[in-house]
Amino acid sequence: MNQFVTPILGALSHIIYGKDEQIKHAVCSLLCKGHLLIEDLPGMGKTTLSHGLANVLGLSYQRVQFTSDLLPADITGSAIFNTSEHSFTFHPGPIFSQVMLADEINRASPKTQSALLEAMEERQVTVDGESHALPSPFFVIATQNPLHQSGTHPLPESQLDRFFMRISLGYPNEDAEKKLILGIKDSIDTQLHQVISEEQLTHLQLQVTCVKLAEPVVEYILALVRFTRESGLFADPLSPRASIALGAATKAWALMQGREYATPDDVQAVFGPVAAHRLNLSCNEQEKVISSIIEQVLVPV
Repeated sequence: MNQFVTPILGALSHIIYGKDEQIKHAVCSLLCKGHLLIEDLPGMGKTTLSHGLANVLGLSYQRVQFTSDLLPADITGSAIFNTSEHSFTFHPGPIFSQVMLADEINRASPKTQSALLEAMEERQVTVDGESHALPSPFFVIATQNPLHQSGTHPLPESQLDRFFMRISLGYPNEDAEKKLILGIKDSIDTQLHQVISEEQLTHLQLQVTCVKLAEPVVEYILALVRFTRESGLFADPLSPRASIALGAATKAWALMQGREYATPDDVQAVFGPVAAHRLNLSCNEQEKVISSIIEQVLVPV
């Protein structure tokens, strides 16, 4: 395991018990400068994980509770008239932080959800015709409840595609839940502290781009993507953006394992979190469908 990644995973494992794989996927997403979607029932630790990620990486953090009456300006900020200067002054919203948690994002209206599109793609927001750059690094971590719950609005496909990965924590195992019942978990503020510097995070992100993708690994990625397009099983097959994301995630996963080269095993490890939401698979059917795709697509020799 990479020497800089190990303390991140170790710190997060103290607040999210028994979910090592999901924690690794979350860190993998941020190493690729990608936005993260966490879907699960209320009370599963989604907010705890997002706040913990910001703490261990030492990044500024803002949380926005998405509700049905939330307006785009509540996120991006707005221009307010300054009576003393007789001009409008821009007041930044909570999106101007390095990590923004969009909590229960699918409880807001589609108009408010779309306010994040420019920020997620271009790292800037435009208000009254003027563009404002967002901090660097900039990550959106969004949580959403299952669509069968009341008061939810499905995310449009264009926005789903901008989330690098989607993960689901699921129920804790018995030992982990026993710790929670006994109150062993401390508060995030007392339990977690910054374990790597912003410079080290930037260095890790740069290292991801240097991991080698051999030709057979690239061919395997293309074969998986091609299967979703040619099998006729999916109304929305994987796009070129998904192919790029899958390649980047494969590199990051290999780096996290302490290697400078990627293997087909790395591709398989990240394929589900990268592809499932883009294929409009629910969390309940994700494991079965993704496993089926991996079984049917041969690994190049």
